[in-house]
Amino acid sequence: MEFLKILEDIYNEALQQPKTGQVATSMPELALINPDKFGLHLVTLNGENYAVGNADEKFSIQSISKALTVALAFSKLGEAIWERVGVEPSGNPFNSLVQLEYEKGIPRNPFINAGALVIADILVSELKNPKQDFLTFIREISSHETIDFNLEVAKSERQTGFRNIALANFLKSFGNIKNDVDEVLDFYFHQCSLEMTCKELAHSFYFFANEGKTKSGKQVLNKSQVKRLNAIMQTCGFYDESGEFTYKVGLPGKSGIGGGIVALYPKNFVIASWSPRLNEKGNSELGMFALERFTTITEMSIF
Repeated sequence: MEFLKILEDIYNEALQQPKTGQVATSMPELALINPDKFGLHLVTLNGENYAVGNADEKFSIQSISKALTVALAFSKLGEAIWERVGVEPSGNPFNSLVQLEYEKGIPRNPFINAGALVIADILVSELKNPKQDFLTFIREISSHETIDFNLEVAKSERQTGFRNIALANFLKSFGNIKNDVDEVLDFYFHQCSLEMTCKELAHSFYFFANEGKTKSGKQVLNKSQVKRLNAIMQTCGFYDESGEFTYKVGLPGKSGIGGGIVALYPKNFVIASWSPRLNEKGNSELGMFALERFTTITEMSIF
């Protein structure tokens, strides 16, 4: 299949789409991004790489990091992590406090903010030097040593993260945060500030498509664990637009308010996109369009 031509055609088609979305304004650093950036990168399990547009420009992956933290936590604790966080779609905004109240401090899934904070707490407990050890993990699974936190974004997260601070304290009141709240929040704000290119992002998710094994051969998760996390990405990876993404694209994946989306077809490929204009649900407008076109043209989805 001529993947490069397909990506080029989709890229050109996407540029003709009406530009109605807005960049994230929830924190100053994200609001400064050029809204017209757009890139796509595809890596196949055969090791072939194809890219168009701004695929080699770094951006803040934000909530996409939640799939990587839960993978690390799952590799450390196994099924025990599901005692503290669920696996069901939330149907509510990603930063909602309401659901947490009536479900007594057990977040619905690890991709809403409350669930990601519980996962962050687990990693603070499990890792000797949490931020550095997490960064080392990311560099290992991606085979890209230059991946790093954007400290200005992390600072911006802290200065504007009032709802996340409230969520963390609320979780603490239910006993579902074990460590110091400020330490957990510091880790969480840094994980969200990770910067990657589309290429680095696609390579970071390679193991999800390769039965738990990275490009370099490291076994991160077993086949059963990968199957479970891919299932959660399928049902919960796009906030309260996860059903729409499944309907239109038909791949497990994860989005972030930095404008990134990564999706994968098990045993076949990983594709990452970046376009900062977001739709009303907080997902990349052009990214959603491009991935829908890709699976429609190639007829490669899990359905």
